[in-house]
Amino acid sequence: MLISAFAFALMTSCVKLVSTYGIPVFEIVAARALVSLVISFIDVKRKKISVWGNNKKLLIARGAAGSFALMCVYFAVTTLPLAEATILQYLHPVFTAVLALVFLRERVQLSTVICIIFCIVGLFVIVSPGFTFENAAELPLLSVTAALLGAFGSAVAYVIVKRLSSSEDSSVIIFYFPLIALPLSVFLLGSDFVMPDMEALLLLLFVGIFTQVGQVGLTKAMQTEVASKATAYSYVQVVFSIILGWLFFSEIPSVWTWIGGILIIAGALINVFGSKIFKQLKLKRADYKSLKSNS
Repeated sequence: MLISAFAFALMTSCVKLVSTYGIPVFEIVAARALVSLVISFIDVKRKKISVWGNNKKLLIARGAAGSFALMCVYFAVTTLPLAEATILQYLHPVFTAVLALVFLRERVQLSTVICIIFCIVGLFVIVSPGFTFENAAELPLLSVTAALLGAFGSAVAYVIVKRLSSSEDSSVIIFYFPLIALPLSVFLLGSDFVMPDMEALLLLLFVGIFTQVGQVGLTKAMQTEVASKATAYSYVQVVFSIILGWLFFSEIPSVWTWIGGILIIAGALINVFGSKIFKQLKLKRADYKSLKSNS
């Protein structure tokens, strides 16, 4: 997950850099999908397994959800500071909780409620500090909306990946992502194609390579570790993004971004570990009552 987080941070940096060459978002998505499709196909063939998998409907749904999220995230990355775009991505635990409640009928735990409250307050502080703080710059609404939609799409994709990980090989799951994203992005790009120069072409290649590394790390982690533990390590991507944003784009997050980001990440970590902590506290309380009654 640490390798995955660093790779995704490098990927978003390359996306932001290549957009400065006038390359449209859909073209960046198409280039990233093309590189990933070739690498994924070779990887599947190396394992001598079928590229089509078993649960084709769910694999296609994973590819569609991932493609939608990718387009939204890339737009947000190219129009927002790197730190803010990355932090807003980590609102996906809120969407995951809502999806689990609606579709899986899962009970919403206290830790999840606390997570949602923290994330909403953190989002408000980052997006609209001008409502409560004077001289605070507000982020563009369209870009923030795209980031939120990207987080929602990511939540859908994470849930499907976890469901597929018990029956599908990681390489097949990854293969379906670019398989859907490539034709969709080419169709949406239309006649807006821009011929990249050598520097832009190299950056586009790195977008695909870093994404592939991130996807492999993420999928492997989800298959070999409990989802909550694996997800917890992904939050270090925010740190990587802040550092890369400062190094490559001279972006220094505002104090309100720091405050909002801390609230969102704290809420997400409470959601990951809170249920276990509350369960341990209940057990200790029960043991205390038992000892007290016996005495």
